Amino acid sequence: MLDFSKYGYSGDTPQPVFNTKWYSGSDSYSDGDVEETILKIIAQNNSTDYSEAITRNFSWPVFYHLTHFRQNILNWYAFQENSDILEIGCGMGAITELLCQKAKSVTSVELSKRRASAAYLRCRNYSNLEIIVGNLNDIEFEKKFDYITLIGVLEYQGRYTDSENPFKDFLSKIKSLLKPNGKLLIAIENKYGLKYWCGAREDHTAIPFDGLNQYILSKTAQTFSRQELADLVKNAGFENSFFYYPLPDYKFPQVIYSDEYLPKNSSIDNWLPYYYPDTSTMIADETLIYKDIIKNNVFPFFSDSFFVECAVNKNDHVGYTKYIVSSPLRKKEYRINTVLNEDGFFKYAEKASENQLYNIENIYNNLIKSGINIAHIKKDKLSLSIETITGTSLTSEFIKLYEAKDINSIISLWKRLYCE
Repeated sequence: MLDFSKYGYSGDTPQPVFNTKWYSGSDSYSDGDVEETILKIIAQNNSTDYSEAITRNFSWPVFYHLTHFRQNILNWYAFQENSDILEIGCGMGAITELLCQKAKSVTSVELSKRRASAAYLRCRNYSNLEIIVGNLNDIEFEKKFDYITLIGVLEYQGRYTDSENPFKDFLSKIKSLLKPNGKLLIAIENKYGLKYWCGAREDHTAIPFDGLNQYILSKTAQTFSRQELADLVKNAGFENSFFYYPLPDYKFPQVIYSDEYLPKNSSIDNWLPYYYPDTSTMIADETLIYKDIIKNNVFPFFSDSFFVECAVNKNDHVGYTKYIVSSPLRKKEYRINTVLNEDGFFKYAEKASENQLYNIENIYNNLIKSGINIAHIKKDKLSLSIETITGTSLTSEFIKLYEAKDINSIISLWKRLYCE
């Protein structure tokens, strides 16, 4: 039994199962002593909302491991009910809690015992979770899974899979753990991401242009181009895949495009880059280049990272959801996901932000009453369905007027929306 008293924890024994049968006896990687700070924060918080603690103890590792932004990569995904999920590389539990809320059972694998301990304590109220400490390649599982998540893990298999073809063989191992109609969900940086062309340091090696130079300076990790990743997945036995493009990247997604819903009208909105430009390496600003990237239809090639839904069988359905906008910068009572899927546009809320749906519904109804030609909506529990209308968006109209420096028309449009 793990003892968290030294971190200030005095609560009940955590409910998940903590399995060290496959643990090698040593942690092969770490962020250092800051992980002790993170464990203390987790131990001393009664909830998993760490916003205030992040502010008081701010550092990049604290923010990265504890922010709710991380869950945006999967909080929109339509997991089947009563599913069994295998999470490979749970880290300190940034996404584990979300999976526990969406699945019948979650099995999380983590190489580092200290990080696994943090995830265990973080998810202490979930009895549907087992955390296994060890290398996936060594573990023998007693069941197969409906979903397997591989978030920020594939790129390290040159170090952790002993094989002549470590990336392919690792994915083949994962394929063997899936149920016949199971899905693999991969998130990984793009070797040719636009930020790297602009001089941003490679995420894993901190060496500018390392991936563009085919990692000749470092063997820490290896990422792939879109085509390389698509070929790798297919060669490992996944016959069907669907690509998404998170911005600014998969770590902290704010908007997620897909091959069936790419940026339009030479503009990208609803996102902000989170990294500070390093003046010693940066030679351009990626936000100023996207207009041409979109105009020339090469956005997928230059996307900073990928999220890929993979199915074993060619006829298994992938890509149900096409487009996602999150609102992570808001307080939790105002966070809403706007989603386009095969059934239309929807706004989804968590229980904490249910009132925000009522606010949106009232705004829509008031605009309709005032004679504004706007889509009709319908509320159902924690969602709003929105009528799909073809035409020019309000954002596009404002951009057009702004570029034309037509200030009077901008003011007139605002008055029509809010002052009449």
